[in-house]
Amino acid sequence: MNQPFSPRSAVARRDAQRSAERPIRVLIVDDSIVARTIFTRMLDSEAFEIVAAAGNAEQAIELLGTYKVDIILLDVEMPGTDGLTALPRILEASDGARVLIVSSACAEGAAATVKALTLGAADTLLKPGAGSFAGRFGQVLVDRLLRIGHAPRARESAAPVTPVGDAAPERALIECLAIGASTGGLHALSAFFKALPGAFDAPILVTQHLPAEFMPYFAAQLQDIAGRKAVVATDGARLRGGELLIAPGDAHLRLIRFRDGVRARLDRSPAASGCMPSVDPMFASCAEMYGAGAVGVVLSGMGRDGSTGAVELVAAGGEVLAQDAETAVVWGMPGVVANAGLAAAVLPPALIAQRIGRRTTRGGAGRSWK
Repeated sequence: MNQPFSPRSAVARRDAQRSAERPIRVLIVDDSIVARTIFTRMLDSEAFEIVAAAGNAEQAIELLGTYKVDIILLDVEMPGTDGLTALPRILEASDGARVLIVSSACAEGAAATVKALTLGAADTLLKPGAGSFAGRFGQVLVDRLLRIGHAPRARESAAPVTPVGDAAPERALIECLAIGASTGGLHALSAFFKALPGAFDAPILVTQHLPAEFMPYFAAQLQDIAGRKAVVATDGARLRGGELLIAPGDAHLRLIRFRDGVRARLDRSPAASGCMPSVDPMFASCAEMYGAGAVGVVLSGMGRDGSTGAVELVAAGGEVLAQDAETAVVWGMPGVVANAGLAAAVLPPALIAQRIGRRTTRGGAGRSWK
């Protein structure tokens, strides 16, 4: 066996002992034999099992027909089909595995990263140039894999909630829709907005855990997918019917009422969840502004962000909907809400969107929302 990469060895051993789980099974997909060798050395510990390695996407898909894996390390720039083009097919063949994009292409701009996440990758990591794998990269890679690999998996969740609530009950008109998501959220958001009826005309707020520099690309991607205007929120921005207002990566999205309508209020104070931006302040603010007219949606993500705000939303008479375990990349955030009995429905993103679409809204797209 090769000598373990020392900076992350203690972390890997500690996590393996603490979790008492089987090793995380990894498939490495990279056209560089040097990169494949280095990754194998970096993951040489009892916390990981390198199941196989592939030099291109087609070979990876073939291997996935034979091997069951937890995580796929996927390069983007490879001969033949590139990693992003092959990503949907790889996910389909993987039987629930998560994909970590490790590529130098991520350095060319946030657009590639956002596209990968939208297509279903769990996370991305910038791959160093040749001869630059020393330093902290090994530790960052291992920590990222441990966090992804040991998060509750949809198909292995201890007590998944059976999807319920497909039929929307008679409730107050929807005046504001707030959506929170983290890891795996971009893929879920894509499925949600493709299914949301074009006639839905309430303002839509989105808090997605992403760095601030990614948000313009994220907004552009959502606008293209949803067919609705999508902008990153600024302090004082008006809520408008049918439009998407997105929390910036460095502030929570709250609301404040003026005589001419409801506007955004950016808040940079620490949140109880430790997230920035956090879903909790957004949900709480919607509950205060709209009460029974507010609807909160919790999509795929690690941790419990959104659960505290969901309590306030439900207490105010609003409705909370959660993504189901089967379709979530990580059933952390929606799972906490569902298991706490706060969700009126637990469904795939597309069915959540259809359920929301069956609730009549008032007003018209483009007018200030009061």
